[in-house]
Amino acid sequence: MSAKKPLGDFLRARRQVTSVAQAGLARGGRRRIPGLRREEVATLAGVSTDYYIRLEQGRERHPSAQVLQALARVFDLTPDATEHMFELASPRAHRRRTSGASEQVSEGVLRLLDRWDHAPAFVVNRRLDVLARNHLSRCLVSGQDLYDNLLRFTFLNPASREFYVDWEREALAKVADLRAAADPDDPATLELVEELSQTSEDFRRMWARHDVRAKADEPKRIHHPVAGDLILWHETFAIASAPDLRIFVSTAEPGSPSERALARLARLGPGDRRVRPARRSAPVAEPRGEHASRGRRLRHE
Repeated sequence: MSAKKPLGDFLRARRQVTSVAQAGLARGGRRRIPGLRREEVATLAGVSTDYYIRLEQGRERHPSAQVLQALARVFDLTPDATEHMFELASPRAHRRRTSGASEQVSEGVLRLLDRWDHAPAFVVNRRLDVLARNHLSRCLVSGQDLYDNLLRFTFLNPASREFYVDWEREALAKVADLRAAADPDDPATLELVEELSQTSEDFRRMWARHDVRAKADEPKRIHHPVAGDLILWHETFAIASAPDLRIFVSTAEPGSPSERALARLARLGPGDRRVRPARRSAPVAEPRGEHASRGRRLRHE
């Protein structure tokens, strides 16, 4: 999230990860650089090479919508990435994020989480801080250190590499989701990116790609120390009363081994389905005994 030339940084990153074949160009000899050359992008987008160079260098900050759409086609951008690029080019005109909205999880949402007995579900904000979980979601991560933020868990907790069977894919997806959802001017987001950039080489590598993609409905393989491998489908729901919050819900195919494994997990641990407190940037111990019923929210500090 460069304050000097965010659009230029984005264009350069996408150029470097767009292959010649992806752009529809004929393969030539050996190339010394990854991705496309600047002059190739300019030709495909219908602009001069000098103009495109100025875009990457931040000397031209206000390209037309026609130019941006052409670049989106060259880089084969997703709708999320295209919207992100337009916002970088004109943040005031295309602001889509609701900074400053409440991050309080309502009693109604908590009751909804409680009703999902057979589906792990939790609430996150735009930075992927986990604000609330239901009982089955806690059971799914039981026995492992749980951080209050999905990115911290993924990049700072070694257990995540066993929890996510395809760790690289899951990590890339979470970084792309942060790009798509977070407010680039939010101090807490900048602090999170700085923290992860300093502590994780993998995060630095993935963040530099400038991938932008909201969380999609797709299967995810996870490993539980008791239940074994599970294949779960994930859906994301917006909360109309709290635009900065989303609910992530996981389901298994009816009659599948994963569904039976979830049913077994639901019987583990205390019966209370209320969420519990968590400390920021630190592992959270699983509740035991009478302490399991304390607290309905994960505090965001």
